[in-house]
Amino acid sequence: MIRPVIILVRPQMGENIGMAARAMANFALSDLRLVAPRDGWGEGTPVWQAAVDAAVGANAIVRKAAVFADVPAAVQDLHKLFATTARERDQAKPVLSAEGFAAEAKARGAAGQAVGILFGPERTGLENAEVALADAIVSFPVNPAFPSLNLAQSVSLAAYECFKAFESAEAPFALAHVTPPATRAMVLAFFDHLEEELEKGDYFIPDGKRAVMSRNLRNIFHRIELTEADIRTLRGVVVALATGRKRKSGRPS
Repeated sequence: MIRPVIILVRPQMGENIGMAARAMANFALSDLRLVAPRDGWGEGTPVWQAAVDAAVGANAIVRKAAVFADVPAAVQDLHKLFATTARERDQAKPVLSAEGFAAEAKARGAAGQAVGILFGPERTGLENAEVALADAIVSFPVNPAFPSLNLAQSVSLAAYECFKAFESAEAPFALAHVTPPATRAMVLAFFDHLEEELEKGDYFIPDGKRAVMSRNLRNIFHRIELTEADIRTLRGVVVALATGRKRKSGRPS
């Protein structure tokens, strides 16, 4: 399946290019294209070296990044083009969320079509003429009082949603193995034990409220879905508290 192409238009800082490449590697994207980098490009240049350093383990993406003079030259082979922007551009284009973009990219990729997404320069974003080249707009829901995202952050959001869509990604790890749920007999026996010790400690006062207090206490534990290990731990706690009380009172345990 063909994965989306990330296109950075007039990027201004090598560090941002490198961090964007790192985000791409995190989420299984590899085709990076640069349009007219502000400070030039090429192995050994300061901007190239800054990008390589910031990319950490994603150096290969930076090293093979293709450079173009303008957006039309960078998108010649693409079948569908998206443009990211946080501003209303008065252009009659569909506006998608990152999730919507990822779903479209997956469908197009499965059909053998190449998809690209444009990201504008850090300070100004894409020009209207560049947005006009795209088939649709991608906009990220952010705080309207502070809508500006760092370039690498924008790439991360889009790449993450693509990874979820392409990989049907689940959480990378699950809760460690736990003991089976406690049987009702174990839970009720624990309640009896707990309430017996609470009775000795004069917890159920006044006596007329004992039923309500007992019910409220049991409901706390019912909401937890106790395991067999939980019951053993809680019984140990009750025993320790009861033993400590007896020692302080001078009574034999």
